[in-house]
Amino acid sequence: MLDHTFRLVPGIGGKIERRLWDAGIGTWDRLLAAADPPLALATLALARDRLAEARARLAAGDAEWFARLLATDEQWRLFYAFGDAVGYLDIETTGIGGGADHITAIALYDGSQVRTFVHGINLHEFEQAVAGCKLIVTFNGKCFDVPIIERELRIELPRAHIDLRYLLRSLGYQGGLKRIEKRFDIGRDELDGVDGYFAVLLWWEYRNGGNPAALETLLAYNAADVIGLETLLVHACNQKLKRTPFFAELVQPLPRPPANPHRADAGLIAALRQRHFPVAGAG
Repeated sequence: MLDHTFRLVPGIGGKIERRLWDAGIGTWDRLLAAADPPLALATLALARDRLAEARARLAAGDAEWFARLLATDEQWRLFYAFGDAVGYLDIETTGIGGGADHITAIALYDGSQVRTFVHGINLHEFEQAVAGCKLIVTFNGKCFDVPIIERELRIELPRAHIDLRYLLRSLGYQGGLKRIEKRFDIGRDELDGVDGYFAVLLWWEYRNGGNPAALETLLAYNAADVIGLETLLVHACNQKLKRTPFFAELVQPLPRPPANPHRADAGLIAALRQRHFPVAGAG
């Protein structure tokens, strides 16, 4: 989709881009070769310079250059060029607040493998793992995950970033990640109903009691948060494509989600629910 995109050019927005597509000018190459495209002369001169540079930047794999030029609601187009170097990521934190909060775990899915990184164990390995990603995908990561990771780990994540919260909202899907997952029939099995607050309880169960099942369940929850992101992204991109002339050419099959590398302890989840969220009047 990226080489069908003309919004990289100053002065070209959605209406002009659509005019070009309707005129049969659907790619950079066609615009550069067109004798008399439907553009003002000044815009055409800018387009030729910008698209020539775009070719070179794409060949160099420079995702960040494109990310700087595309509006937030158009970042989804990056997936078609850089989907082979994508990292789906999500963090969990202690939930302390007041500036004392810190990361407890990070899950990173590269399209083939889910890896988890834990505070006090292997969190330092995350920097090297994410270094191979040219594009990151999160849900609400622009406001939450990315700033915390960069501040705490003192690293800089890729600027090419698709935040599914905003992409899905532009398609009419409101609410949190788990609510939207249900709309696409993405299930979580024994983790159904476990949320971010519960993840905080799991961390402290592990830290205060040394319960390895609590850590394993937390990591299963963290991994589940990234496993569904790829499916949501493909759904969203396919819906965006339906608004272009390129749906038949670029429509993506839904991915097969990987197995969760961690196993949630259903008994522990039930016990923590009973301890922290007792049913009124029970007993």
